[in-house]
Amino acid sequence: MRLQVSHRVQVLAALALALLIAAPGSGQSDRRHPHRQVIVPGEDRFTPFAETIHAGEIVQWVNTDTDDHTVVSDDALNSTGPERINILLKGTDSNGGHPGTVALRFDHPGVFVYYCRFHAHLDDDHQPVAPGPKGGIEDPDGNHGTPMMGVITVISGRD
Repeated sequence: MRLQVSHRVQVLAALALALLIAAPGSGQSDRRHPHRQVIVPGEDRFTPFAETIHAGEIVQWVNTDTDDHTVVSDDALNSTGPERINILLKGTDSNGGHPGTVALRFDHPGVFVYYCRFHAHLDDDHQPVAPGPKGGIEDPDGNHGTPMMGVITVISGRD
């Protein structure tokens, strides 16, 4: 009987040791690849508009608005990956009452310009501009507002 208990204790100890070796140190993963957040509040904008991160970090967009939005990369202006991003960022109305989220990791220094295709479009110079009068956002005074866009600046990673 003692042999069986002893064997079980050895197996449990081995499992615990394996878990300790495999698991990163407390917070180590967060220090190497912290998350930054860009929030879509209950209005058509990304906040903060500009974010500076280190290479290897992750940015998570969180849509707390009821409406759907998108994260679309402006590849003509971007000097860091990822490219050809065109992701739906669900609003709470189409996501069971929960904010929609999207996360992207940036591994190289450079600039990532993005916009919401529902609330901006690119002009001939690949600059995000507010939607025009046909199908766009317009207040009673004829103002088309500002484009829903943002920029992530990625600097060299932390050592």
